[in-house]
Amino acid sequence: MRSEARSGPRAVKDKDSHNLKIHNKDKHLKTRLTVTLLCILLVPNVFAQTAASAKSAFFKTSDGVGIHYLEAGSGKPVVFIPGWTMPAWIWQKQIDEFSKKYHVVAVDPRSQGESDKPPYGHLPETRARDYKELVDQLGLKHPVLIGWSMGCGELIKYLEQFGTGNVGGIVLVDGYLTDKPSDLFVPLSAWMNQLQTDRQKQTEAFVRSMYKKPQTEEYLKRVIDASAQTPADTAALLIYNMIAVKDFLPGLNVLGDAKSRTPVLFAYQPETQQTADYLKMKLGDKLRLEIFEGDGHALFVDDPEKFNHVLESFLQTAWSSH
Repeated sequence: MRSEARSGPRAVKDKDSHNLKIHNKDKHLKTRLTVTLLCILLVPNVFAQTAASAKSAFFKTSDGVGIHYLEAGSGKPVVFIPGWTMPAWIWQKQIDEFSKKYHVVAVDPRSQGESDKPPYGHLPETRARDYKELVDQLGLKHPVLIGWSMGCGELIKYLEQFGTGNVGGIVLVDGYLTDKPSDLFVPLSAWMNQLQTDRQKQTEAFVRSMYKKPQTEEYLKRVIDASAQTPADTAALLIYNMIAVKDFLPGLNVLGDAKSRTPVLFAYQPETQQTADYLKMKLGDKLRLEIFEGDGHALFVDDPEKFNHVLESFLQTAWSSH
């Protein structure tokens, strides 16, 4: 058989067709690569937008103080209260997670974060009233209230004043509660003086002591700067007012009442075992204990995955009881 090499216009046409197919294939491949690359580049921005999606707002308390809070998501309400001199955004990893399915509110207590810094109103009872007025202002129904550190004592004062009728659950995070808060006066009195003489040094040392897991310098500096926004005299007064509380028994009795269906969670690290024992003695089976071994005072930052898992489980239990 005789074979012939193609030549002429037909050969040119076939070659052009083949080149066009290659060109289209390359173009399609480039398009897919471009889309993939854009997805990779845009994903961090999507997460950044989610993290920054909380609405920043203020409300005015009955004694004229502007209280700042962050608000995100919709559904059943969860309110986060930070500890001594800390800002609302310290709960950022919880805001991001729980706003996916719940109505999340994180508050800057008076004289903290972006809230007003008045020279009055720093008793735990007054700050607790601020939280109640925020709950009422937003029309929250059976919110689960979560307080960290100093926020624990303030929530107990909340219960003492306003009861559990519109409380879905109470979460206390690594606070120091005892039947004799005044026992802390001697060990803390020297530190209160140091706060007023060298605020920056004491603030930096305190913030760095809150974590046992590595945190970036950028993050630590941001927390230190936020803590330093509370005036030094007010920072010392907040500590004094908390340890001057006669006792927390009235608020704990409200929780422990047989008629109360409000569940309680205490999440803590080993250094606050004394509080865990005290709460267990007062609340019995109404109390759920979760210990965070190897984490610091800010355990919800050190181990956000575990904390969020524990909190999600508690939220399901709390709302099922109402």
